[in-house]
Amino acid sequence: MADEQTTGTTQTTSEPVGTAVTARHGAGIDRTEEWAQLRARHLRARGERPTSAARGVHHVALLSSDVERTIAFYQDLLELPLTEVFENRDYQGSTHFFFDIGNGNALAFFDFPGLDLGPYAERLGGLHHLAISIEPERWQHLKAKLRDAGVPVHEEGGTSLYFPGPDGERIELIADPLGEMYGSPVV
Repeated sequence: MADEQTTGTTQTTSEPVGTAVTARHGAGIDRTEEWAQLRARHLRARGERPTSAARGVHHVALLSSDVERTIAFYQDLLELPLTEVFENRDYQGSTHFFFDIGNGNALAFFDFPGLDLGPYAERLGGLHHLAISIEPERWQHLKAKLRDAGVPVHEEGGTSLYFPGPDGERIELIADPLGEMYGSPVV
């Protein structure tokens, strides 16, 4: 039995010494029955679902510590056009600015000068990551741009790139079409 180091924990495996083993977080947890019960109680077949009350995501708003740096990252590096900049109606002196993320949706940011906000932190009810669908050819192009810019990128499954934005926000560029994940419809 070999001991493999994986993210600070020792995992005992039955693989021969020298064999690379990647342990997934939560690998010892089996929630299959719980998920089956949730589907049985709540998930309706596609033809039986009611029409959504929503028209789509108008915008998702994140916080920015530096407006120029955020614009350079999202517009210049990720090629998401800046579409508007104005004062935040709820906080005098705060900038509210928007990027086009396709399909009529926007990614927005606020800066809050003088509030001394701390760094990004994952919290229950908070944002884990924002997944933006990208055409596969452009996904490859952006992957190269991110790596060339020195942005740490984690690639998963050949269709997802995870990386931090300028303030630590987690971004995913996903090559799956809108409404699909891992080749299956999700909407």
